[in-house]
Amino acid sequence: MKRTAVTDGGKSGKRLRAVALAAAVLFGMAAPVPASAHPRESGPLLCQGTESIRYEPGVTLQARPIHITVDGRFTSCGGGDGKAKSGGYHDEFTLETGCTNLLEGFHARRTYTWSTGDSSTADIAGSSTAVAGQVVTPAAGTVTHGRFRSRKLLQVIPVLQPSLLQCLGNGFTSATGVTTLAIS
Repeated sequence: MKRTAVTDGGKSGKRLRAVALAAAVLFGMAAPVPASAHPRESGPLLCQGTESIRYEPGVTLQARPIHITVDGRFTSCGGGDGKAKSGGYHDEFTLETGCTNLLEGFHARRTYTWSTGDSSTADIAGSSTAVAGQVVTPAAGTVTHGRFRSRKLLQVIPVLQPSLLQCLGNGFTSATGVTTLAIS
């Protein structure tokens, strides 16, 4: 998955919630799920947290193979079955990328690990969009295995868009952004 930028010091929290809510409505995530459809996990789950991305070597103007490490931490989860209070994920992959082609689409499989000790694996897809100085990445899909199996998922990750100066020289090597996850 391609995402990049630097932290904005927490200024985009309200904007993220608005983007996440709009995306949830757009993707149909806000509709309640009948209790009979998911007897063990009634109601939608909503989590908020951060995503940290490391790039090795740094991302520059010139496209080249970049090893990307993604760590996500949800520090606050509510809803679902009421048991998953926090969670996280870890991904590593290599892409041929540079500052000029950061917004390409992606397909991936991501495993979320919950505070309950179990996990959810989801097939997700999306693409990034540059909006008002941010790179916004909505990832939508379906949980295929584990907790919340067969439920729809939407994760939204906005981070600041890198500047031309960050792409020069050795490039930028890390980014952090807030993230919201909805499973319904």
